[in-house]
Amino acid sequence: MWPQELKFLLTRSLLPSYRPTPSFHPRFLSSSAPSPSSKPLLILGLESSADDSCVSIVTSDRRILSNIVLKQTDLLEKWAHQRNIPRAIQQALKEAGVGLGDLDGIAFTRGPGMYGCLSQCAGAAKALAAATGLPLMGVHHMQAHALTPFLTEKTPPTFPFLTLLLSGGHTLLLLARSETDFKILATTQDESIGASLDKASRALEIPLSLGHGSAGAALEAFAFGSSITTTTTTSPDSSTLPSPPSFPLPFRHQLSFSYSGARSSLTRLLTAEPPNEMTEERKKQVSGAFMKAAFEQVGEKVGLAVRGFEKEVKEVGGEERLGGLVVSGGVASNLYLRRSLRAKLDSLGYPTMPLIFPPPHLCTDNAAMIAQVGHSRLRRGRIDPLTVGLKAKWSIEECERDFEEGGEVERE
Repeated sequence: MWPQELKFLLTRSLLPSYRPTPSFHPRFLSSSAPSPSSKPLLILGLESSADDSCVSIVTSDRRILSNIVLKQTDLLEKWAHQRNIPRAIQQALKEAGVGLGDLDGIAFTRGPGMYGCLSQCAGAAKALAAATGLPLMGVHHMQAHALTPFLTEKTPPTFPFLTLLLSGGHTLLLLARSETDFKILATTQDESIGASLDKASRALEIPLSLGHGSAGAALEAFAFGSSITTTTTTSPDSSTLPSPPSFPLPFRHQLSFSYSGARSSLTRLLTAEPPNEMTEERKKQVSGAFMKAAFEQVGEKVGLAVRGFEKEVKEVGGEERLGGLVVSGGVASNLYLRRSLRAKLDSLGYPTMPLIFPPPHLCTDNAAMIAQVGHSRLRRGRIDPLTVGLKAKWSIEECERDFEEGGEVERE
């Protein structure tokens, strides 16, 4: 069991450098960021909501001192997080050149996610907080994705802004009015966009190696190749090919996503044309058409959200404007998506609206984004007790409801 490994980590590697600092020290509960002359605060972040074991140390002046991601190579490996999290903690501290005594708080992913996975980073965070007396912050996973630009961008977006969270587990379009105030504008009615792209790639028998282990990335690489980095994508020679397939755009003029219909259409096509009997050019044509349809849906919903926001502001006689569109999650690394969303904003009359994509390694699950929200929580004095419970299902609209309602934090 990995708690024994964590005990070894604490006693052998970390505690010799630990200097006790009482919880709720005024340094922790400052109402504003540290002054330029003061020492930056350090937050240890832990994330294990799905397959990867992630640990990071981030400073209050937005420097990532370490960002460790240990992959779970065997999806059926029962104790991967139990083995990897202690190793990742030790590696993160070593890479950052700090010990427990240098930390000012510990943040972990409280939810949403798979309960068994969440319990691993939560257990490690609570053990460290209990041993050191450091403040503990249980962070909403999707809130951390949405606020990643406040860690990565020289000029973060101004509130309010739209944010797309696109991954293998989520398809969300949100309006962010503050660090804690999010409104869900659209979500998927069936599977996520990331899951849909992955399944399409496998159904088309695209080599996984093209995407360095990511089926969705392999689909993009196969469909567009190097042309994706140019101003126009190269299409296969249509003179010797059947007509390009069309895939449905569901819920037209409604703020709602759906990807099961497009995949059903692809399944019917592949029944008539098995992928192992297709020419490579035909397979590229089908792959590109599926991906374009997937992202056309995203663009249409963004357009509805922008126009809807404008209408609401106009109705109340306001002058509020959107401060940008932030796109995060694993699918945000897709270059075709980036180009198509820029074109969509331009067509809506917003050629100068910031379109923000975090660096690819911070689009996927990571602990740096968890630590970043930990800094925000620490600055605002929103500290969790050691008994804070996990939330496998947790709406981002309620990401800090425990504190805002003045109620007691949910217990396990």
